[in-house]
Amino acid sequence: MMDDLDLGFDERERGDKGKHRRGRKRSGGSGGGRGKTVLALLLALVLLGGIGGGAYVGFDRIQNFLTTPDYDGAGTEEVTVQIPEGAFLADMAVVLYEADVVKSSKAFINAANDNSRSRNIQPGTYKLRKQMSGESALEAMLDPANRIVNGITIPEGRTAKSIYKLLSKETDIPVKEFEAAAKDPEELGVPDYWFKRSDGKKSKKSIEGFLFPDTYEIPPDATAESILKQMVNHFLTVTGQMEFADTVEKERKISPYEALIVASLAQAEAGTKKDLGKVARVAYNRVYSGTFDCSCLEMDVTVNYYFESIGQEGKTSAQMSPSDLDNPKNPYNRKLPGMIPTPINNPGKDALEGAMDPPNGDWLFFVAIDKEGNSAFTPDYSQHERNIEKAKEAGVL
Repeated sequence: MMDDLDLGFDERERGDKGKHRRGRKRSGGSGGGRGKTVLALLLALVLLGGIGGGAYVGFDRIQNFLTTPDYDGAGTEEVTVQIPEGAFLADMAVVLYEADVVKSSKAFINAANDNSRSRNIQPGTYKLRKQMSGESALEAMLDPANRIVNGITIPEGRTAKSIYKLLSKETDIPVKEFEAAAKDPEELGVPDYWFKRSDGKKSKKSIEGFLFPDTYEIPPDATAESILKQMVNHFLTVTGQMEFADTVEKERKISPYEALIVASLAQAEAGTKKDLGKVARVAYNRVYSGTFDCSCLEMDVTVNYYFESIGQEGKTSAQMSPSDLDNPKNPYNRKLPGMIPTPINNPGKDALEGAMDPPNGDWLFFVAIDKEGNSAFTPDYSQHERNIEKAKEAGVL
């Protein structure tokens, strides 16, 4: 009869392996699994009381339910564990449990609750051992010697192609593998809604814009796919914390994808951090306000993005010919009405903030006017021409 009472803590938990999700909904009320388990425990106690001496056979199982399953000691064989970005202690506990580092997630959580330093555990890759006690696992993760650091920094404003080359150089994974993994952005974790547009243009699904620039710890056994997934997940975490998508839909009245494109334009065009939002405002004014003659971007950086996509070297504005600037075969043509098909690089948080909440202004033109990268903004073309002269005097143009 005891076998029917569902008292096995470890068996039930290991049966759920792979089903754990952060933020998973839990059923409310007293009719769930917890209520049934408590009822089973009470029934077991009654039965034990009635059976007398023979009840000792089942006592170990009840004691196991009342205590936390935990291994003894510092563990056995070595294992590498990856703690993802944004993981809470409960998420870490699940990762450790599923790797058989700890006997139960609760063993690690209890150890963490008893040690205030547990809040210092960072995401990354750890060298641990299987079958450690919860306390031993916690101490090992708090020891810097057990954290595998292979940091690769992705600068802001790099294109996906440039990022593949950088990652390949640091990891020895061929560029072709990154290109193959990037062909399906949704497979890498980009939600479908990120590719919806409000301007009526057909959506082009590209990984460009979703490879968030930051320093990443790359596990020793990483693949091109796992690295790109890590970067996409970080993008989703950062933009989620910023409430980027909700804000631009509500306040800018455009899709998050169009705002991401604008963030990439600002990242490419702005010479200083303080001008990111102003460049974003120029892009919005040119395409959406109806005050710019062609309702197009007219930004040379879009031409250079096209050059890179076809394997051609980029050019300065002065080097670009009329056919470069207005090539009908170029989907990123600076003269085409509306917003371009995709982002042109992978913008950082400051550029995203600039596109999400740009300063108010009716600017339509801007030009860098000094070697520090500061730009002059104006709604008037005559003033813009005078600003160009200032740029020439300063040796910028």
